[in-house]
Amino acid sequence: MARSPCDLRFLLLAAAAAFIYIQVRLFTTQSHYADRLAEAERSENQCTSQLKSLIDQVSMQQEKIVALEEMKIRQDEERAHLKILIQDLEKRSVQKLPNNNVVPLAAVVIMACNRPDYLERTVESILKYQTSVASKFPLFISQDGTNGAVKKKALDYKQITYMQHVDLEPVQTERPGELTAYYKIAKHYKWALDELFITHNFARVVILEDDMEIAPDFFDYFEAAAKLLDNDKTIMAVSSWNDNGQKQFVNDPKALYRSDFFPGLGWMLTKSTWIELSPKWPKAYWDDWVRLKEVHGNRQFIRPEICRTYNFGKHGSSMGQFFEQYLEPIKLNDAHIDWNSEDLSYLGEDKFLTKFGKEVASATPLHGSDAVLKAHNMAADVRIQYNDQEDFERIARQFGIFEEWKDGIPRTAYKGVVVFRYNSSSRRIFLVSSDSLRQLGL
Repeated sequence: MARSPCDLRFLLLAAAAAFIYIQVRLFTTQSHYADRLAEAERSENQCTSQLKSLIDQVSMQQEKIVALEEMKIRQDEERAHLKILIQDLEKRSVQKLPNNNVVPLAAVVIMACNRPDYLERTVESILKYQTSVASKFPLFISQDGTNGAVKKKALDYKQITYMQHVDLEPVQTERPGELTAYYKIAKHYKWALDELFITHNFARVVILEDDMEIAPDFFDYFEAAAKLLDNDKTIMAVSSWNDNGQKQFVNDPKALYRSDFFPGLGWMLTKSTWIELSPKWPKAYWDDWVRLKEVHGNRQFIRPEICRTYNFGKHGSSMGQFFEQYLEPIKLNDAHIDWNSEDLSYLGEDKFLTKFGKEVASATPLHGSDAVLKAHNMAADVRIQYNDQEDFERIARQFGIFEEWKDGIPRTAYKGVVVFRYNSSSRRIFLVSSDSLRQLGL
């Protein structure tokens, strides 16, 4: 049966609709794949760009590595060259040492680094009194580093032997935030003392720093002290410094004391002591290390009442710590004492313990929270007991003396006793621990 025209039109319309739908779907699919293809192309371009950037970075790092390796090679060459120059300089310097059949009593070394103006002031102070005893106390300058102005200044003094410590290795501190200067100083000290005691075979060495002036009797003091060091093995070192040596706390230029606290700042030790210390020398903070009980053991240090050195170094590795309060007011002895005529036998361990114990025992004991106020109104020696470190710091603060302790020992203390003069008079104030009298045998 023949289809009607309406049926044909309907079929054609349906076919056209199907065709259009298929075309639309094809176009949509093509557009989707085109978008994905474009995205893939963009990703590929981005990856290519990133890869190129990484390649460039690797290339730059390789160039830096090569440059660093070349720099290290140059530094190694410079280090080797410097060592040769230093060794040659030391050989020529040692030839200048006095050779008149006089055995030196002690080498005197000034530890320097980068302060030429300070060094000049120190050297000029020393030479005023050293020239007449140069054969007994040959003078050295040991410089740490390559500061040209310091080296030139040191070499200007023909009567002084110059040594130079050059260490180009980077400093590795043990704790974050530490100053590398303290590590460099400790390394320099070890090197210089090894040179003087082991290479040059001195029996004793006096160590000064490049910011010190000395008293007129400095060398006589250490000449007499050398006999103490040689004869009394309970003395570890002799110092020219008193931490509580401010003008208002001193009076007697002849008074010497034993102390359990290492003073430093102008001190002498023997070769035998250095042979003991050198192998275990610390990486940093060498002076606080010497103050440890495990290091000095049962040995003590000799110190004067009035300092034989004056530290003028406001600017340095310690950044002026304590300077205005404790260092600037220090009294430098101005009286010449003939130390070789003085009887120093009272500084022997047993004799000093007895002598000092009697002096502490004879002082008037003061008690109570107003003990410091009472001390101001007394006309005789007094003693005030402290119970612990906090109590000591409170009392010390009221008098104005050093409050600091190291390893359980107050500065200048002997058997826990800190002694100082009252207002520059002959009166003495004894601050004693709760265990001091027992330690003194009282």
